[in-house]
Amino acid sequence: MDTDRRPRRGSLGFGIVLVVLGLLLLATNLMPGFDPWPMIWRYWPVLLILLGLGKLFDHMRARNDPQARSSGWVSGTAIGLLILILLFGVSLSKSGASNPILHENQSVDAQGAQTVAANINMPAGQLTMNSGSSHLLDADYRYDQSTGKPHADYSTSGTSGRLDISQPREGGPHFGRNENEWDLRLGNVTWDLQIEMGAGQGDLNLNGLDLTHLKVNMGAGQLNLNLAGDWKQNFDADIQGGVGQATIHLPRNVGVEVRAEGGIGSVDYVGLRHTGDRYVNDAFGKSPVTIHLNVQGGIGQIQLIGDR
Repeated sequence: MDTDRRPRRGSLGFGIVLVVLGLLLLATNLMPGFDPWPMIWRYWPVLLILLGLGKLFDHMRARNDPQARSSGWVSGTAIGLLILILLFGVSLSKSGASNPILHENQSVDAQGAQTVAANINMPAGQLTMNSGSSHLLDADYRYDQSTGKPHADYSTSGTSGRLDISQPREGGPHFGRNENEWDLRLGNVTWDLQIEMGAGQGDLNLNGLDLTHLKVNMGAGQLNLNLAGDWKQNFDADIQGGVGQATIHLPRNVGVEVRAEGGIGSVDYVGLRHTGDRYVNDAFGKSPVTIHLNVQGGIGQIQLIGDR
C-alpha cells in the first residue's frame, strides 16, 4: 500500500462559482441600483471562454507534471473565475455616478402610411407597449449611458411604412448598474409587428391595435401579452420564449386557435378547451374572425388565459 500518496484535493472552481453567485445576490439586495443580470445574459460566453482556458491549462499542467493534479491548490479553472470576480469588482466600484440614467422622448408621425411593418429590437430591460397614440409612435426611453441610446428610424413608400427601433450599445462591457426601460405607445394604423427581446420583461398590451401579423421572441425573462378584446380581422401570431414565463390573455368573442409547446416546462390554460394538439375557445369556428397563435417555450411555463 502506498502510504506516501498525497490525498487528492478537489478543484476550487465550484466553490468560487458559489462565491460569485453569493456576491451577486448580496450586491443586488444591498444596492437596488445594481442589476448585473442583463449584462450576464449579454456576456455569458466570456464565462465559457475563461472556463475553457482554465480546463486547457489544467490539462497541459497535468500532462507535463502528473503530480500537479494532486498537489496544486489552485486550478486554471479557479484562476479564470477569480479573473471574472475581479472584473465584477472593478465594474461595481465604477458603477453609479459614472453611468448616469438618461431620459428621452421621441414621437414619430405616420406621414400618410396606412400599414406599417415594425421591428423592435431591445437587447435587455423592460419593454411596455400600449395602443392609443395620436401619432404613429410615442416613445419614452429611460436608460443608462453605457447601455446606449434607443432610437426609432422611420421611412415610407406610398401608403406603407417601415419602423425600426433599436439600441446601439455605447462603448464596451459594463458590469455595474444597467437600467433600460422603454414605454411605447402605438397609433391607429395596420401593424405587422416583430419584437425581439434579449432578456428582461415585456408587458405588451396590444388590445386596440389593428394587426396583420405578430412575432415575439423572448430570450430570457417574463412575457405578459394581452390579446384580449374585439379584433376586426384575422391575424397570425408567433411567440417564442427562451427561458422564463409567458402569460397570454386571449379574447372571448373572437375565435382563438393556439398550438403551444412548453419545451422543458408546462402549458396551463384557463377558459380554453384542449383538443388534440390545439387549444381553442368557444368562439372558434363560430366567429367570423380567428386568431391563429403558435407558442413555443424553451424552458419555463406557458399560461393561456381566455378572457371572461
